[in-house]
Amino acid sequence: MRYLLSRASKPVLKQLARERTLCAFDFDGTLAPIVEHPAQAGLPDRTRELLRKVTALYPCVILSGRSRADLCPKVGGIGFRRVIGNHGAETESGTQTGRGQISKWKAAIEPGLRAIPGVWVEDKNLSLAVHYRRSLKKSEARHRIIQATANLEGVRVFGGKEVVNLVIGGAPNKGQALAAERDRLHCAWVLYVGDDENDEDAFALEGNLIPVRIGRKRRSGARYYLRTQAEIDKLLELLVMFRQPD
Repeated sequence: MRYLLSRASKPVLKQLARERTLCAFDFDGTLAPIVEHPAQAGLPDRTRELLRKVTALYPCVILSGRSRADLCPKVGGIGFRRVIGNHGAETESGTQTGRGQISKWKAAIEPGLRAIPGVWVEDKNLSLAVHYRRSLKKSEARHRIIQATANLEGVRVFGGKEVVNLVIGGAPNKGQALAAERDRLHCAWVLYVGDDENDEDAFALEGNLIPVRIGRKRRSGARYYLRTQAEIDKLLELLVMFRQPD
């Protein structure tokens, strides 16, 4: 992986600024710092200000694991061309395909998980997130969560930062959603910035893609990285600066 803010990587950003580039971002851990509880997350004022400038210069979208009902109020008024939730499965069309299945999963696993200290189930309408950030025995909690999901039907289970996600098998993932937005907005290049396991689908998109991970990780499809979430502001500043006419 190469450090995106290094001098050697500046030509990459300048190339993006010359092209019709789709700028796509995850939310938690990427645009917004990770917090103790999902409800507490929000954009820092400086990041919000920079995003308004970036969205005025580039077509931009957000792809998040959050539901759109949760996410849209947090990013409203910025200028994103589309806000996509539930790991790529939810757009403004409001489709509820699979809602009945999600309810069955929740009813099956929540009673047993409720007994594990620090574990709680977040219902995002088209997916479930089982959080264990507050658990004092995280490895044990994660193991028990995985066990609880073992007999569910039609489910795709994948991890994250102290969370286990459950989505409908075959539902659009972030990579598929990103490809659709690239084509819809007629973009030749894509910059995608994410920080977690569900972003790997987007990092694997074929074509002219600059995949960027928050935090260096050996086993990742991202070719570039930022050292910390706080560096997102510097990246946004450079996107604005390089887009400006000489």
